[in-house]
Amino acid sequence: MAIIEQRLAEMGLELPEPLKVRDGLKLPFNWVRVRGSRAYISGHVACNPDGTLAKPLGKVGAEVSPEQGYASARLVALAHLASLKRALGDLDRVTAWLRVFAMVNVAPGFNETPLVTNGYSDLILALYGPDVGAHARSSIGMAIPLNAPVNCEAEVEIDGKSPGAG
Repeated sequence: MAIIEQRLAEMGLELPEPLKVRDGLKLPFNWVRVRGSRAYISGHVACNPDGTLAKPLGKVGAEVSPEQGYASARLVALAHLASLKRALGDLDRVTAWLRVFAMVNVAPGFNETPLVTNGYSDLILALYGPDVGAHARSSIGMAIPLNAPVNCEAEVEIDGKSPGAG
């Protein structure tokens, strides 16, 4: 078993299925776009293992507590990892996490978005360690599609292998 997948299993974590959206909602983009040694990961929201939108939904600081927002950000990281696995074939192909852009659905007056986004960063650092997992990050407050508490996009460096090339 690949190292990162083994760490996920040891942590009792499961990669989710792709996000299931309502009929009629079209998403005409790639979840992961690979160019050269970079993989660009589109904005993802938290989802359950079956791909359904994870709850709670709403604004952090109102309907969603900062702790629930942290948990949501962690689920977004798992969704990113699942999309990377589908695109790359092996999560061990990630040689560096470069950048994470986190958007937090905030209630008026809530300004502690970094505490929420730490859910994402903490998981990536736990899985990949400080050498590969360290990343630049922004964490801003705004309205989020689907009323999700957190939406993140990211960029990673990957090795030059083709999927399944071991």
